[in-house]
Amino acid sequence: MVKTRLRLLRNEVIRSIPSFLRLPLTRFERHIAARLIKGFVLFVGALIIFFIVLHWVEYSDDFLDRGATLQEVFLVYYPNYIPEIVRLTSPLALFLACIYHTGKLAQELQLTALQTSGVSLYRLMVPYLGVGLLVTVAMFGFNGWIVPKANETVVAYDNKYLNPSSSTVDVSEVHRQNGPNTIISVGYYDRRDNTGHRVSIQQFKNATQLEYRVDANRIVWVDSTETWQLHSVTRRWFDDTGMTREQEAGTADTTLHVFPRDFARTQRDVEAMTIPVAAEYLDALRRSGAGHLGRPLVAYYTKYAYPFANLIVVMIGVPLAAVRRRGGQASRFAIGLLTAFVYLALQKLAEPFGYAGTLPPAFAAWFPHVAFAAIAVIVLWRTRK
Repeated sequence: MVKTRLRLLRNEVIRSIPSFLRLPLTRFERHIAARLIKGFVLFVGALIIFFIVLHWVEYSDDFLDRGATLQEVFLVYYPNYIPEIVRLTSPLALFLACIYHTGKLAQELQLTALQTSGVSLYRLMVPYLGVGLLVTVAMFGFNGWIVPKANETVVAYDNKYLNPSSSTVDVSEVHRQNGPNTIISVGYYDRRDNTGHRVSIQQFKNATQLEYRVDANRIVWVDSTETWQLHSVTRRWFDDTGMTREQEAGTADTTLHVFPRDFARTQRDVEAMTIPVAAEYLDALRRSGAGHLGRPLVAYYTKYAYPFANLIVVMIGVPLAAVRRRGGQASRFAIGLLTAFVYLALQKLAEPFGYAGTLPPAFAAWFPHVAFAAIAVIVLWRTRK
């Protein structure tokens, strides 16, 4: 009796949901979702192989000339590079799978038969949107937590073997703000051993009056205590009349709000950080007064924006492939690749404006996806339902 009531209640809840929002419960919808997922996996696998082969052809000389072994490259570097490839290619793989399977249904007149029988295109899109939403959520977690762990190795190898000359962005004449009235200046920072040279810590009483200053030949990060150690220290105190009092010391330990990664940054630091760690890192950079934050901010906001491309391409792909065209699947794939190229090109064109500060970094990261979401709505609206 209870089971019967629960079954009736479940059916009533399902009937109360609009048809285009219901979960794919029919056999046909489950079949479509299964084929779409299978196609997605196959296209991702093919793109992984393609990217690795292309990357090796382009950079094999750099790896070998700088001393990398084949074991390091193929057993360490490329296995850790695969998550980044999956992140980059998942929208394209899902788009191609959507184009292929929907185009096949259209070519075999199955979509025409369903639409003639009264099934709308919105209803047909339920399994596609379900898979697109599933991949979007999965990729958000994948991009935000799994890819950064693998990218730590990738970035280290890239900086060592592929582009060592541009690995650092900010290591000479570094100035950071330790507090509201405290500025730290470092003549040169060595990222390899977390050591700064020609150090000056200046404490201001107000906007114009210097109250306290510490000069040191070196500043070294101590991992065990998570503090900084100053060497060859000279302290100076300044009073209102300009008179100074001086004290010298061999070494001195100090706690600062600035950490080693705040002194020397690479272009790809945020790529190797999970979302929470990246948020803390950017907050620390803002507090320390670091400049040129456009690139890391764009990379951070992209961690949120890029997964939505998986859902947007489905919204574009189904209406495009649902219409029968001359040339069959070849023409659909050509249109699909052109659309994917324009989508990627728009992202790459927007990012430099975010790096330079011409556009707000959040806008530069989200604009391509918002623009193509609008295009998806227009394409869907203009397609025969």
